[in-house]
Amino acid sequence: MKLQDLGYNDIYEVYRKSNNLNDYTIGRIIAEHKERYIVRTENKELEAEITGNLRFSASSREDFPAVGDWVALTVYEPEFCIIHKIFPRFSIISRQDISRSSEIQIIATNVDFAFLVQAVDRDFNINRLERYLTICYSAKVKPIIVLTKTDLINVETLLKIKDTINQRIQDIPVIAISNTTHEGVNELTQLIEKGKTYCILGSSGVGKSSLTNNLKGENIMQTNTISTSTNKGRHVTTHRELIILENGGILIDNPGMREVGVTDVSEGLAMTFDRIYEYAIKCKYKDCTHTNEKNCAVIQAVKDGLIDKNSYANYLKMNKEKEFFESSVAERRKKDKEFGKMLKNYNKNRTNY
Repeated sequence: MKLQDLGYNDIYEVYRKSNNLNDYTIGRIIAEHKERYIVRTENKELEAEITGNLRFSASSREDFPAVGDWVALTVYEPEFCIIHKIFPRFSIISRQDISRSSEIQIIATNVDFAFLVQAVDRDFNINRLERYLTICYSAKVKPIIVLTKTDLINVETLLKIKDTINQRIQDIPVIAISNTTHEGVNELTQLIEKGKTYCILGSSGVGKSSLTNNLKGENIMQTNTISTSTNKGRHVTTHRELIILENGGILIDNPGMREVGVTDVSEGLAMTFDRIYEYAIKCKYKDCTHTNEKNCAVIQAVKDGLIDKNSYANYLKMNKEKEFFESSVAERRKKDKEFGKMLKNYNKNRTNY
């Protein structure tokens, strides 16, 4: 296997040479297991850890390697290596860390396209699709909507779902498939380009693992059914993993996400809710929140039916989340700065004794 088969290109090669990384082995992270990584090089797959210096200098989780990263490493044993440097990322798909509101959790890096997967029998949620779109736009990743389990509904229901999407989301490919009958899978496969990286995003139980198996052409991922007690999907994929497809495409599968908290997604919001932003420039006040102000062009457009009221409500919710995340980050930085000053004064006082 050549590095180009993993997505390596001239941009990465220029970076390698300009940063004097010629003596290092180059690889791409294909799996992560609690800060231990699997790296694919030209010759083999290796288990990897990061250097102590890389760990010490990391200011946040974003500074650690993630699936999709290109890295420079040293091989010490036949199956083990140490990661010394992470190449610059051209895209980062991330969400708000569900355990820490001011932290970002990276889903995948260096992704070209994202499959936004929803099952039409129970999981379909247009608000969640807009949320995924916002994350993709912020990451500069091209989205493709994939509707699964079409064999469980009739044609009329599927057409209604597609119409719902078209009313609120424009200019995004929508592919309807059945992982059971394979209908539509070939249409999706034809969109996959050799050397490009694709990421699967969706909730548990929507058929992501089955889709991965169909795109790969073999059963490499465990699949499962919906829980009868909760009617929710079970987590089958437990970690992120990068897979090379038969047609040369590169696929990153992810665990199901029940929560998709947004972070700093200003640009993504503007692209997802472009109609709202189109009317926002007509508002009387430049700092209009579009919630209760008089002479708000957005509110008036909602009343006139020019903006979908449900899309408007979803925008307000996501924008509020964004503002909360930004304030949480600012508060954390303030506390870190105060702690740094306190530590500096403590060390200074110790020196004076």
